[in-house]
Amino acid sequence: MDMVFRRLLLPSGLSSGSEPLVRFLTCESWPFHSVSEVDRKTARQWIADGRFDNEENRSFWIVADDETVGLVRLMDLTDGTPLFDLRIRAEHRGRGIGVRAVTWLTRYLFEELPDIRRIEGTTRQDNSPMRRVFLRCGYAKEAHYREAWPAMDGTIHDTVGYAILRRDWLNGKVTVPEWDDER
Repeated sequence: MDMVFRRLLLPSGLSSGSEPLVRFLTCESWPFHSVSEVDRKTARQWIADGRFDNEENRSFWIVADDETVGLVRLMDLTDGTPLFDLRIRAEHRGRGIGVRAVTWLTRYLFEELPDIRRIEGTTRQDNSPMRRVFLRCGYAKEAHYREAWPAMDGTIHDTVGYAILRRDWLNGKVTVPEWDDER
């Protein structure tokens, strides 16, 4: 599968140039996101707020074989520890796109932003596919937050945090936190 990552550049204001992003966000359910059903008003507000394209945020379309299959959003870019959000359309999940996207964004962030030390990401505890992506891409589990992720249906899930250090990425190894450090 031929895959490229194309920078999402939004026009200022809410013009027709933002409609592809509005359609993408509202076209289906995002079950492992805090807002799993995005309506058009919310999508437009997120765009107006600069959530996808400003000094702190950059977004990229994931394009496979000339079809838009997902979106990568990089956040907190002026911080030493950026975060990311990954959305892959349901019909394309389970095909290795997540691993390729996280591998790409990790390399992109470390190469484009030489001052960052680490990259973080979180997911719900029950999102097994994303947890496997983190591990396959060299990220170490660093946190487990009990009952920290409220879902739209009112259920509360645990949140799991992963990160990769620049030095680990450069050395091709994973160092894990010292979990038993309390005496």
